[in-house]
Amino acid sequence: MSGETLDAHVVVRRGVFRLDAAIAADAGEVVALMGPSGAGKSTLLAALAGLVRLAEGEIRVGDRIVDSGARRRMHVQPSARRVVLLSQDARLFPHLTAHENIAFGPRAQGIVASVADAEADEWLWRVGLDGMGRRRPAELSGGQQQRVAIARALATTPAVLLLDEPLTSLDPETGDAVRAVLQEQLASTRTTAIVATHDAVDAVALAHRMVVLEEGVVTQEGAVRDILSSPATGFAAAVAGLNRVTGRVADGRWERGGLSLGLGGQDDELREGAEAAAVFRPGAVRLERVDATTWTGTLRLTAGREAAGEWVARVVRLEQTPAGVRVHTDPPVVAVDLAPDAALGLAPGVPVQLRLAETNVRFLPVVRPASADAPAPES
Repeated sequence: MSGETLDAHVVVRRGVFRLDAAIAADAGEVVALMGPSGAGKSTLLAALAGLVRLAEGEIRVGDRIVDSGARRRMHVQPSARRVVLLSQDARLFPHLTAHENIAFGPRAQGIVASVADAEADEWLWRVGLDGMGRRRPAELSGGQQQRVAIARALATTPAVLLLDEPLTSLDPETGDAVRAVLQEQLASTRTTAIVATHDAVDAVALAHRMVVLEEGVVTQEGAVRDILSSPATGFAAAVAGLNRVTGRVADGRWERGGLSLGLGGQDDELREGAEAAAVFRPGAVRLERVDATTWTGTLRLTAGREAAGEWVARVVRLEQTPAGVRVHTDPPVVAVDLAPDAALGLAPGVPVQLRLAETNVRFLPVVRPASADAPAPES
């Protein structure tokens, strides 16, 4: 079995919010859909599934047009378009067993009961629930319910599978196990899938390409590796675990406020006066406290003393990480990774001096999305 191609331009209006996004996937391709809360990810998936009508645009699955904003009568019902939406809530039929839940889809498609039952047994084995077919959802853990939901969705051989943050409600260990099941089954069935997620691990483990959606428009798309290494917006940089600070090129240098950096051999790639983003890892920044108790005192103490790659800022918040502490500072918005003992004495509002070696920075041209009415988010 394998999925079909998806080619969609979705325009939906909800009050003051407007979603205007194009998304496509080749047959058997998995595309990660990422964006902050409120970006329109769930609305986009609901439109693809036929649960939300288009204001404009068109959705094509394989060689069929299943939705068109230009032709009001062109709206194939969700049950007839072979597009299955799986959310973080498994939504199993509570009165049916796991086996019956999985067999329900094939039987509804007209497959004879004996064949549907055999396929349900096969799917229970595939998702690691062999021997649990007689249990009802209430007798299964959250992770087991999600495995049944995945099996039920794939047993219908969907043309396109839409996954709306299916691992969000699971604990990390269970989520890892279910992610592995998804990865194996999407690959083995060559199912075309769109996976909406907040987690870069999902994108890396499951997807071939990524689409970043922010404020209803696509701000970046491409191979997962390319987006994580060269994020076009502050959100994409945060997903990749990178700092992204926008500035301008002037006199052969990159500048943002009091921060100035050499272009490190990228002079030919960035024209004079152009916007550019400095991208660097939180671990590349050095941080020290300033011997001043007020922001005004800090500015007086450091005035005229900052060298290239040095600036002063204030601590905004501290965040625990597996390796230590991540210190968020502003201005500009920059995260710094420290060992736990190096963060002693730091608190919101504390002035600090930061240093960044030019050799640890990459510069990317800033490209504004053509369809966006407002500037792309900055750091």
